[in-house]
Amino acid sequence: MAAPEGSGLGEDARLDQETAQWLRWDKNSLTLEAVKRLIAEGNKEELRKCFGARMEFGTAGLRAAMGPGISRMNDLTIIQTTQGFCRYLEKQFSDLKQKGIVISFDARAHPSSGGSSRRFARLAATTFISQGIPVYLFSDITPTPFVPFTVSHLKLCAGIMITASHNPKQDNGYKVYWDNGAQIISPHDKGISQAIEENLEPWPQAWDDSLIDSSPLLHNPSASINNDYFEDLKKSVNRETKVKFVHTSVHGVGHSFVQSAFKAFDLVPPEAVPEQKDPDPEFPTVKYPNPEEGKGVLTLSFALADKTKARIVLANDPDADRLAVAEKQDSGEWRVFSGNELGALLGWWLFTSWKEKNQDRSALKDTYMLSSTVSSKILRAIALKEGFHFEETLTGFKWMGNRAKQLIDQGKTVLFAFEEAIGYMCCPFVLDKDGVSAAVISAELASFLATKNLSLSQQLKAIYVEYGYHITKASYFICHDQETIKKLFENLRNYDGKNNYPKACGKFEISAIRDLTTGYDDSQPDKKAVLPTSKSSQMITFTFANGGVATMRTSGTEPKIKYYAELCAPPGNSDPEQLKKELNELVSAIEEHFFQPQKYNLQPKAD
Repeated sequence: MAAPEGSGLGEDARLDQETAQWLRWDKNSLTLEAVKRLIAEGNKEELRKCFGARMEFGTAGLRAAMGPGISRMNDLTIIQTTQGFCRYLEKQFSDLKQKGIVISFDARAHPSSGGSSRRFARLAATTFISQGIPVYLFSDITPTPFVPFTVSHLKLCAGIMITASHNPKQDNGYKVYWDNGAQIISPHDKGISQAIEENLEPWPQAWDDSLIDSSPLLHNPSASINNDYFEDLKKSVNRETKVKFVHTSVHGVGHSFVQSAFKAFDLVPPEAVPEQKDPDPEFPTVKYPNPEEGKGVLTLSFALADKTKARIVLANDPDADRLAVAEKQDSGEWRVFSGNELGALLGWWLFTSWKEKNQDRSALKDTYMLSSTVSSKILRAIALKEGFHFEETLTGFKWMGNRAKQLIDQGKTVLFAFEEAIGYMCCPFVLDKDGVSAAVISAELASFLATKNLSLSQQLKAIYVEYGYHITKASYFICHDQETIKKLFENLRNYDGKNNYPKACGKFEISAIRDLTTGYDDSQPDKKAVLPTSKSSQMITFTFANGGVATMRTSGTEPKIKYYAELCAPPGNSDPEQLKKELNELVSAIEEHFFQPQKYNLQPKAD
């Protein structure tokens, strides 16, 4: 067992103990040699980076750089993590050996440490199969949403996806789904964490991944799931025309799956950006493989679209669970829609399509849409006017997926869920964000609008005129020091030196405050927040007298303090330029008075 935190061992002694254990247990020659080399060189600084602290298993699973040591993703930490997860599942499910689990992976690889998503998936499968548990292991890369789909479709106990989504190329991750087909929520993360600590020593067969190939417990779901996912997707088809699209999978897994989705919808498949369509763990053509970063990632897509006269670009992130959409404007400029804008368009489209099939107004009372608390409130405005239900959840699809499952189990219809970080759940057969279904449904929407001679931009404007303008702005500051982040948020809770929150931000008066770190909400009669609270992450939402809402929060996976601001106007033809100006002034005031970047030495987001 690793020495528990605060066990009285000095830093150097603990480091010696961790590295000695590593040398005994690691059978990957590349990571083993790397650790031996660091010890021989006496390179304490690098050893501390690799062995400083075990990766923390949270509700999003693990995410870290690949390389040697307990702080990194590698063969040994994958084995240890999976052994803990396996023991935890055995306690939770008496039928684990009958039902089994699903495992898939993206195309990431790290030659210098011998780590790759495919290898990690095989080692994870070996752990379960060595304990007599059936494993549905995909034979090749898949989008992340295929894992939650398979859990629900085959009624399995759990799912594992080896991916770091759109993180930098050296990273990898281990994402976990529960038997309800949604990502895990607390307290499962704590239980799994504890089980990992109790099962650190590799089991006898842990390293022998060749044993799975001949095992009757190994199943390859690739062909059947590929077929069933697209069959289910076909049920969402509403209508089609012939609009031209360009698609990029940004060197990730999405290409063939999006092509298949278009075929399922009888749409002409999109032109793929040739330099980016095949998986490549080096991501050679982009600085960050994240379509959320906007135009830089889409340069090659725009060039191909200009060449092929396509007006719409669809971009998936490398594990194809997110989607960005851009449209060429009449001016010749490309407009990249924000996550909130695409959320408004897809929400409107899925409701419009549903309404056409469900003329009976009484069905509205059992119909729901969800979005996260830092996303635009546009769905709330549509729901109020149209008569269906809207619910807000905490940030992240784990919350929306779990809530959607509860509603579906109560016989309700969940039409759509989204988050501003370009994540969309358009088909309830996947209880997580899914960039494949979102891509083809966005294409279907664009095709429908084209028959009315409307662009996506024009339709977005029509939505805002009908339901009220919702103007949003989000950004972040980078801060690597946890103590500084804590100070910044504690300062907001004790703004006047007397434990009071701020009453204004510059010239903007504050009308309500909700703090989901402490559980305080002054808009509730008992001053207690309705949404779940978490002491381990910082999150405060300010509502302003002018109709503005701003949330400041820490990121679970990156060294960022993020903010999300929105101005909501009532329906009717507001002046969007005036609203934008007011929102920009509000955001500047928040940056200056609440973030205080000079005081806290924060780095702004690079343009």
